[in-house]
Amino acid sequence: MTNFINDELEILRPFGPTIAKVKMPQDLIDKLNEYTESVLSDQNKQDELNYGNKLAGNVKQEFVIEKNFAEKSGWGKFLAEGVREWVFKTNNKKITQFNIINSWIVRQFQNEYNPSHWHSGHVSGVGYLKVPKNLGETSQNNKTVNNNGKLEMIHGSKAFLCKPTFRVTPKVGDFYFFPHYLMHAVYPFSKSEDERRSVSFNATVDQSLFNE
Repeated sequence: MTNFINDELEILRPFGPTIAKVKMPQDLIDKLNEYTESVLSDQNKQDELNYGNKLAGNVKQEFVIEKNFAEKSGWGKFLAEGVREWVFKTNNKKITQFNIINSWIVRQFQNEYNPSHWHSGHVSGVGYLKVPKNLGETSQNNKTVNNNGKLEMIHGSKAFLCKPTFRVTPKVGDFYFFPHYLMHAVYPFSKSEDERRSVSFNATVDQSLFNE
């Protein structure tokens, strides 16, 4: 019998957006956490930077990161370099423009969640600054998948040989870049009084590259 399938078979992924994953430098994680604690120690600052009414999350607190901190801490540089590398590795083209629209901290606690939503701008991302040691168990003992506290990215619909979702287990220091339109949601967690702290952003790049 003729063997029609040999070592030349190649798996291609020509459809769907790319997602970039990088590790945040420890000193940047420390600076972002210190900045968060400084905001939490000042009620006036919390009120001034409150961003919850403009975001989709049903969480304890969300506040904007000030531009001067983004510049001095290296936060803006980290985002610019990450997006530049991601775009180049995806389409072999260099961005010449990178403009942060906004960036913010999300403080999520037990039973809170973020419903399916998308962002503005061209590119977005999320990274983790604090993660509870225990996100809780499933309500049914026979469940083999536990999505508590996970980020779920959604694109398209279920089809043969095509998954419409990509789930991320949050780990301190992990940062993900993705296109602004990519739908995503965060599941609630239970049995922990600890905070799940993340940082996100929206930005634009060269309009000509985005139009492609």
